[in-house]
Amino acid sequence: MTSVRDREEDDQRELSVRPTDEDPLAVSGSELIGGPAGRWARAAGHHWWNPLRVMVLVVIGMFALGMVQKASCYSGAWFQPGDPQYIHACYSDIPHLYAQRGFSTDLVPYFDRIPTGMSGSADLHYLEYPVLTGLFMEVASWLTPHGSAQHSAQTYWAVNAGMLMVCAVVLVVCVARTTRRRPWDGLFVALSPALALTATVNWDLFAVALAAAGLMLWSRGRPGWAGVLIGLATAAKLYPVLLIGVLFFLCLRAGRLRQFAVALGGAVGAWLVVNLPVIVWARSGWAQFYSFSRSRPTDYGSLWLIISERSGHVFTIDSVNAFGTALMLLLCAAVAGLALCAPRRPRLGQLAFLAVAALVLSNKVYSPQYVLWLLPLAVMARPRWRDLLIWQGAEVIYFLGIWYRLAYVTGAKHHGLTADAYHLAIGVHLLGVLYLSAIVVRDILLPEYDVLRQGGEDDPAGGPLDGADDVFVLGPEPHEPKHAAAA
Repeated sequence: MTSVRDREEDDQRELSVRPTDEDPLAVSGSELIGGPAGRWARAAGHHWWNPLRVMVLVVIGMFALGMVQKASCYSGAWFQPGDPQYIHACYSDIPHLYAQRGFSTDLVPYFDRIPTGMSGSADLHYLEYPVLTGLFMEVASWLTPHGSAQHSAQTYWAVNAGMLMVCAVVLVVCVARTTRRRPWDGLFVALSPALALTATVNWDLFAVALAAAGLMLWSRGRPGWAGVLIGLATAAKLYPVLLIGVLFFLCLRAGRLRQFAVALGGAVGAWLVVNLPVIVWARSGWAQFYSFSRSRPTDYGSLWLIISERSGHVFTIDSVNAFGTALMLLLCAAVAGLALCAPRRPRLGQLAFLAVAALVLSNKVYSPQYVLWLLPLAVMARPRWRDLLIWQGAEVIYFLGIWYRLAYVTGAKHHGLTADAYHLAIGVHLLGVLYLSAIVVRDILLPEYDVLRQGGEDDPAGGPLDGADDVFVLGPEPHEPKHAAAA
């Protein structure tokens, strides 16, 4: 006899939105595998192969393909002089930093100074990563047996790849469980070419998974634990602090500042638990990340690099910091204004994407793995295959562009991209981010275009904000909020 719980789960599966239910590109693409899902596919939802299990296997497969893409570097290109690792577009920071940051000699991050010969820079004395990322790197080094320099570096990369694969699975699960009735949205992340290509370039995926877990907990009405996860994500990478600002303006508009205060308290508490011991006992090592970020000059991938190289004007560190900060503040002010003035309160995913996109556009450096910061937020903001693939295509072009530019700069034969061609690759990346941002802004200003609101819902990922009335609005009279239950 069917239990009440089984009937509820069956009802929930029946209500779940599949990509082929509403996405024209998904419908067209599904013809390759037999067409859109029908009644037999719906019946199969009662079996073991539910959306979550399918997407976990898909992301593991894509992650494995990304590891295969690094095979030529793993086999030796990382350790050869010249540009082979750039020509094959398989560079990763992980094996290089194993020795350069003292992990091969068991130096303790933030407490032990890195000899100049290891770091390659007379100015770098400590690990220049946030504390929780440093702990991730250190744990991977504990799991790496000592051997020859090359073999240990290869093993260190493999150990980190295994740990980052777990982060990729967590990321997909969190995205799939964040937006009610849309578990298949996690497939956008699982099949992302940018995820496969950049997941093992650096350690950003760790912070991205933590931030995604925080947003999932917020969507489940747990602001305290959401704040804890966002605080931990900020202890691993600085960009998730923007999510706190996004929550503030959305909660201000909805009159839910108490929930924001709970999330803020959880975030600050979690960040302090991780950072405070290092601040107390290794303050100079802890401060290295912040001083390094502040003293970093104009670097690859940024708008400022194009301006500098095409105009011939060399930005000083102080000037690029000032221009970048000014542009960031201007863009964030626009996002805040949109939150308070839009005819209907923006969804959490929309505003979070725009805030992080503002950082990406204004920053003085854009490493190829930074695309991971935007990936789950883009899916929450605009779950449409066409728009996401246009943006992802631009990011893949930039991924190839940065390595071929480095091949040209470092190689004796100058195989790769000239400065002009590399500027074009940067421009493609910037236009891709701007395109998706423009689509998201249009959906905010014209809610009838918003995919998630066409079914009568307000903000499926909004948690305490879902269905809330507007209390503080600077624009015209707001629309009445809608909710799936009311519809």
